[in-house]
Amino acid sequence: MSNKISRRQFIQTAGAATAVGAIGTPFLAFGGTKKVVVVGGGTGGATAAKYVKLADPSIEVTLIEPNKHYYTCYMSNEVLGGERSMDSIKFGYDGLARRGIKVVHDLVTGIDAKGKKVTTKGGQSFAYDRCIVSPGIDFKWDTIEGYDATVAEKIPHAWKAGPQTVTLRKQLEAMADGGTVIIAPPPNPFRCPPGPYERASQIAHYLKHNKPKSKILILDPKPKFSKMGLFVQGWKDLYGYETDNSMIEWRGSAQGSNDNAVVKVDAGGKSVTTGFDETIKGDVINVIPAQKAGKIAFTAGLTNDSGWCPVDLLTFESTIHPGIHVIGDASIAKGMPKSGYAANSEAKVCAASVAALLAGHEPGTPAYTNTCYSIVGKDYGISVAAVYRLAEDKSKIIKIAGGLTPKDASAEARRREALYAHSWFNNITTDIFG
Repeated sequence: MSNKISRRQFIQTAGAATAVGAIGTPFLAFGGTKKVVVVGGGTGGATAAKYVKLADPSIEVTLIEPNKHYYTCYMSNEVLGGERSMDSIKFGYDGLARRGIKVVHDLVTGIDAKGKKVTTKGGQSFAYDRCIVSPGIDFKWDTIEGYDATVAEKIPHAWKAGPQTVTLRKQLEAMADGGTVIIAPPPNPFRCPPGPYERASQIAHYLKHNKPKSKILILDPKPKFSKMGLFVQGWKDLYGYETDNSMIEWRGSAQGSNDNAVVKVDAGGKSVTTGFDETIKGDVINVIPAQKAGKIAFTAGLTNDSGWCPVDLLTFESTIHPGIHVIGDASIAKGMPKSGYAANSEAKVCAASVAALLAGHEPGTPAYTNTCYSIVGKDYGISVAAVYRLAEDKSKIIKIAGGLTPKDASAEARRREALYAHSWFNNITTDIFG
């Protein structure tokens, strides 16, 4: 039996799965007010805060996030391509506050698992019955010689949307026609596996229409990448890939090799050195380092030797510290990618579980979904979508249905994919912050 489904079938299935996984039956807690503290107001944290409140309005939900606005990583590559403004990916927390969620703008510095207390840089302390942590990612700065947080202000990673996105865009604008853009993707696992290649596509889109003599060189530590066949097809269709006039050159590394991995950055000389001991100059350099869970996950002792957070996939409760749940990119959600939609889906499963546990009930059967769109060029979208379930032994999340944009899709189908991508963005950000 084929596991391929039509787009309409996927949307219907995903919608049902999301509804069941997110809210289920509303719970009413009796006795004293239960308290849930959510650490991190990105896609996962904001979704979790909203859906805990929806599942049980009697729960006191506090969301702690240092920034007053959140910039989505998804669709930020369109800023680099000149098709979107920074304001279009900027979101605030007023919508959550109107739902009765207490929004605190402060930096969490500690989580006391035994004392069930969260403390902040501003000296505040918050007691909880359950804590949900959505810390996002941090970088392994020691993996590339000459590249650290300070250098990244000049040679941006732009893998956390915001000021560095603006920096990278300005560098592209300032580059002379005929310049070289170097993109160095990270090794697996990392946030948004198709992201570096959509970024290359969007930069190529900008260069094609403004600086057509320029080139993009992708120095990849991996032998293949997410949606590779679809990206390559798009690059052939739009940017002359694998021809003498190709705007994009991708250099991958064979399995077990680091030939094309960037191992050293010379910020002053504007060059990178690969594992093959080749030094390459670039006019604009975008280095995306290896990744790990966000800092608070380490401070709170929620990570294992992998640098990520092991969890019970039924509830996303930490297997290290009971009572604390970890969602989004930082969690080890085996079987699901580290994506925005995955974080949104995990947050809903977690929220329903937390509400059930606080009401003295067993968590329901979870359902998980993911959709990932990439915009390769103007009116040229590609996507992958899937519905998942928990394995019988609860050791992993299993894909049960899904679909991928056909390589031979028509121009009209790819135009619709781009429209679907923009519609998806509007829908998910409304779902999270509205």
